[in-house]
Amino acid sequence: MKWKQWLENWDMTSLKIKTPFLEMEWSPSDADRSAAWELYIELLTRITTQFLDETHGTEKAALDSIYSIFPITRNVINKNGRECIAFTKIAIVVLNQIIRPFTAKWHRIASDDGFNQSEKCQEFRSELKHLQMKLRKYTQMLADMAGVEDLTELEDNGFL
Repeated sequence: MKWKQWLENWDMTSLKIKTPFLEMEWSPSDADRSAAWELYIELLTRITTQFLDETHGTEKAALDSIYSIFPITRNVINKNGRECIAFTKIAIVVLNQIIRPFTAKWHRIASDDGFNQSEKCQEFRSELKHLQMKLRKYTQMLADMAGVEDLTELEDNGFL
């Protein structure tokens, strides 16, 4: 299977990836599977993929949890080394194209006390839901890469 086909299987074709890479064979190594498992568990147990009721939690805590995916991913890559290159390729693209635009926008707003405004909090939560849907697909991709049963949809937690 080619990378392009694998990404199509997970409806992640909106990621901007150069064509030569997409035509390469998708064949994760044992290190890729280990790295995918580690990040899968992190994402699956955070607000990144879990429904946040409108009356629970704080926007700042949710933003911090999402931002923490950067150092967690770097740590996973460093821990698993050069042999987890397939994992690294997709993880970097997801960090830079899906998570970074969200955190960059909302860190600025949070720094300017935007979370003291109810309209901004509502906007954040709305955008968080869109991000969570993308990251839920990512967790499913990681489960596939790790070769484990996907538990992303295990709970009926408020997502439609």
